[in-house]
Amino acid sequence: NSREGHFDYIEFPAQSAESFAAAQRFYKEVFGWSFHEWGAEYADTKDSGLTCGFSSAPDHRPAGTLAVLFTADLEGTRDRVIRGGGRIVKDIVTFPGGRRFEYIDPAGNRLGVWSDE
Repeated sequence: NSREGHFDYIEFPAQSAESFAAAQRFYKEVFGWSFHEWGAEYADTKDSGLTCGFSSAPDHRPAGTLAVLFTADLEGTRDRVIRGGGRIVKDIVTFPGGRRFEYIDPAGNRLGVWSDE
């Protein structure tokens, strides 16, 4: 898989419905991005060069800007992250279109890994 282990997505938090709407307006006006809305609390765009999304949903909002890697084998990758010294901070969750987990690497960076399977 040519996507395996590559950065595939960036997710940004929005702390409120107002900041969620304001972020979409900002990126539309400044960079010309269009967004696909997935309900009232999530929207993403492919116009940014690397697909990215904004979430104001409390149960899905990232702790901060979250770079997300792709893998076809989510459980296997989670096991390798742990063996390699990473710490799982959000175990595998399902969302429309896939599943993902979040971890902290040995340098203290929080990242995500997702799979569409």
